Amino acid sequence: MSPVTPDGVRYWLPTANPGVYKALVALQRASADGLDRELVELMKIRASQLNGCAYCLHMHLSDALGLGMDPITLGMVGVWRECLSMFDEKSRAALELTEYVTRIGDDGVPDEVYERVRSVFGDEAFGQVLASIAMINVWNRIALTGGYPAGLDERTVHS
Repeated sequence: MSPVTPDGVRYWLPTANPGVYKALVALQRASADGLDRELVELMKIRASQLNGCAYCLHMHLSDALGLGMDPITLGMVGVWRECLSMFDEKSRAALELTEYVTRIGDDGVPDEVYERVRSVFGDEAFGQVLASIAMINVWNRIALTGGYPAGLDERTVHS
């Protein structure tokens, strides 16, 4: 019997390969442990915008709104450099690193960006920020490859 897959989805990782799915969820939780939840959502939103992942963007905008984040601020994430006063130092550093890591194949992460972000977060938190960025990029790639539509949420779909 083939795994349960939501309508219109070509590959549904949670049921097609539950072991990998559970491992990725565990890594996701570990990467965000101790980080501000709003900061993590900003990184997820920005990476999802850059990757064109409507599924993840919808999920994380919904999560951010559920945390009580300001909808206007969320609408400005894509142009954060143009409205620096709306984002604190940690948010700006995390968003900048998110952009470089998400587009890693373009120019890598410049030394000055690495040093600036590491100085804002410190070594341990920097590792968590970096892992959180890596994880949302993994999820974006899974959702885009699998054909996950915006509005579907794997956390609420039952197999």
